[in-house]
Amino acid sequence: MFNKIIKRGHRKPSKADAIDSGLYGYGPAGNRNSGMVSTSNVVVNHASRTAPAQSVVDSAPQPGGAVIDPTALPSGNIDPLPPFRDVAVSDRQLLFLRKLQICCFQFDFTDTLKSVREKEIKRQTLLELIDFIQSGSGKITENNQEEMIKMISVNIFRCFPPAPHENSGSEMLEIEEEPYAEPAWPHLHLVYELLLRYVVSSDTDTKIAKRYIDHSFVLKLLDLFDADDPREREYLKTILHRIYGKFMVHRPFIRKAINNIFYRFIYETERHSGIGELLEILGSIINGFALPMKEEHKLFLVRALIPLHKPKALALYHQQLSYCITQFVEKDYKLADTVIRGLLKYWPITNCTKELLFLGELEEVLEATQSAEFQRCMVPLFRQIGRCLNSSQSQVAERAFFLWKNDHIVSLIAQNRNVILPIIFEPLEKNVRSHWNQAVHGLTINIRKMFLEMDFDLFEECQKQHEEMEARARELEEQRELTWKRLAEAAEQRKGEDGITV
Repeated sequence: MFNKIIKRGHRKPSKADAIDSGLYGYGPAGNRNSGMVSTSNVVVNHASRTAPAQSVVDSAPQPGGAVIDPTALPSGNIDPLPPFRDVAVSDRQLLFLRKLQICCFQFDFTDTLKSVREKEIKRQTLLELIDFIQSGSGKITENNQEEMIKMISVNIFRCFPPAPHENSGSEMLEIEEEPYAEPAWPHLHLVYELLLRYVVSSDTDTKIAKRYIDHSFVLKLLDLFDADDPREREYLKTILHRIYGKFMVHRPFIRKAINNIFYRFIYETERHSGIGELLEILGSIINGFALPMKEEHKLFLVRALIPLHKPKALALYHQQLSYCITQFVEKDYKLADTVIRGLLKYWPITNCTKELLFLGELEEVLEATQSAEFQRCMVPLFRQIGRCLNSSQSQVAERAFFLWKNDHIVSLIAQNRNVILPIIFEPLEKNVRSHWNQAVHGLTINIRKMFLEMDFDLFEECQKQHEEMEARARELEEQRELTWKRLAEAAEQRKGEDGITV
């Protein structure tokens, strides 16, 4: 039946027939600054995707009995092809290829009234392809797998429009009022769904698929994580995670490529839309790390994850980052000291919002910290906590006091109170005497009472040392004032001797 449908009369080839292989060309994705993508077969201008269609497929019935070459791309209007169920099983692979050719055309979605019929044909064709793969109606030939990946590449690998902050020259906003919506999403999400179904299908042979889902494809897929549309990043997250799970040969490459994205974000641009999604993938990957942990993974923690606390846009991805950091400590408790010292290294000085995030993450890390690792870092740690207790920003001070509500942290503090109480006794006394916020004042009284009940003798000793320190400070202040007074008298006397009047 299908042969009757695709048999058509001979016709004179048009100029559009010359683009058959070029139509499938694809280049780097995600580059906001380059508009032309060149391959050996074709130059695709992704920056100007305004034509109704780069070419069209004519699959309408024609008189005659000649068979159309499936590798050639006829010209004319895009017409729908028959459903898979209406053709013989032996003809479905050829029909699959023809449907792929239709799906290679891209349209201008900024104008909703333009090419409405053609857009709907492509949408329906994509749905049929998805259903064909999902239903397992037939194993796709190797050639069709290659052509499908090329079609997917033509659709998803593209240049992004400049971000709003790039046009205005302003800093990237931490929270956008309205997320960007990709105009081509009605087709784009179906292409992503097709790729996802292909990757997760039990009929997909990784030995064959890895020839087409190769390092170049994965790298371009990672570039797309900078897309502004959160729906696209969500699809990319799912697809990349599935690729990582199914294609073991790509795992080291994917981890290294994600590392490089982080390095560029931290040390060069501080602008990337998909850091949170990449961290979500890594959270799952870290959870599967075998013990003892490889040195490569520990270096990733030190060189990439911990420095991610530095950028201004931390709030956009902190939840995912905190989960990854905590996973490392739960996997290998010996890394707690490294993580805590890393947090202290990047601790914010004037950004109270970031400081609240740091305190929340610190509590999660301390929850998984053992006594030996806690002892290695407790001195610098509680010096910083002491500064937080004295913060004039009441939320920061209250969040620091909430650490004492965690039973595990209180247990660690109690075991090492001889070191910790002398460090934070002065900040506590300062709060009692001069902090402006009543809630902070009340929390300070409660913590002082806790230490007093925990070890009365130690508390008395610390109080005595604090009073002696204050006495010495007053004595030094008196000596300083006396010295200045003597200098002022000497200056007045010198003026009188020189006959200088003021």
